[in-house]
Amino acid sequence: MKHGRLLALMGTLGVGLCQSPDFPGSALAGITPREFELFQAGLDDFTEVETAEDGLGPAFNGASCAVCHAVPAIGGITAMTEVRAGHRDAAGKFTELNGSTLFQLFSTPPHTCQVRIPAEANVVARRAPIPLFGAGLVEAIGDETLLALEDPEDANGDGISGRAARIEDVAEHRMRIGRFGWKAQQATLLAFSGDAYRNEMGITNELFPLESAPGIEAAQLQLCSATRGMEDVRDRRTKLRAIDLFEAFMKFLAPIEPVSEDAGGLATFTATGCAACHTPVLTTARNANPVFDHKAVRLFSDLLLHDVGTGDGIPQGAAEADEIRTPGLWGLRFRRPLLHDGSAATVVEAIERHAGEATRVIERYRALPSAVREQLLRFLATL
Repeated sequence: MKHGRLLALMGTLGVGLCQSPDFPGSALAGITPREFELFQAGLDDFTEVETAEDGLGPAFNGASCAVCHAVPAIGGITAMTEVRAGHRDAAGKFTELNGSTLFQLFSTPPHTCQVRIPAEANVVARRAPIPLFGAGLVEAIGDETLLALEDPEDANGDGISGRAARIEDVAEHRMRIGRFGWKAQQATLLAFSGDAYRNEMGITNELFPLESAPGIEAAQLQLCSATRGMEDVRDRRTKLRAIDLFEAFMKFLAPIEPVSEDAGGLATFTATGCAACHTPVLTTARNANPVFDHKAVRLFSDLLLHDVGTGDGIPQGAAEADEIRTPGLWGLRFRRPLLHDGSAATVVEAIERHAGEATRVIERYRALPSAVREQLLRFLATL
């Protein structure tokens, strides 16, 4: 893969080296020079604009990872959304159409492999990008930690019945607990990278070797493709694939730290019940790399699947149609729009949309005295 000269210059100047609450996009503190080199190389590939000759398409949503992950820095979000669709019958049974729920927005010229949503689709939803800051710390949280948080039958009677997403990880070839994506459909950053490279950019790789263009016949796909065979191949010198570099960039990307410690706001957040899903702190498991070993991750998520009234009607992986993985609230002050489809313009609007498992929580929120509610909102603005 090609590497951009501008980003190389940024590395030379030290961009990404410093860590500050108001400077998102930096590398994790404490990583080795080799790890920082991989972070920079991953950043370079993350922003590279692909072409059909590189393997882009024939169906795709963006020509680079940064199309969806660029605000407030590379690794963040954008207003770009992907489209999911399917058919739900009168009994509520959901069926994929043309073997997929993802229908890419664009195609490479001459556009004879342009994906179209079938006429029988009666469920159509959009999904916004999820910010990737601190993703390596999220990956380092042990499966057992997430399993200990789940309460699928609501045994404690608080109305919250989160489930861990049990999936087969395509990178490790074993059952894991999912944590990446709106449906917690991937458990590791390598699998998440391979999934996005093929599904969002149309670039096949060792984890996802087949082109994805729902409704397009295989013979037609061959005619549309400018390349043949595996498109993400290992570099002869480094032995690394692009998905390895994407993994490295996300793994060593620092989280966005809160601007202040607000004990009073956190107490209100917890007393209202928000912390039942938006768990303030999770701890990483034992790790050979000290950067990830037993670290407190101020994620504000349990990484579990919940139905809180904001689902999109599209099942995926272990997630049912109306379940959504709890989004982390760290970095919330830099994130707009909100919710899985970007349909909430403000934090208040996003809160008010909560229902289902969050019914009691939203009732307590609405009952808060105005001064206490403002304290809660000020606390969220620090995240």
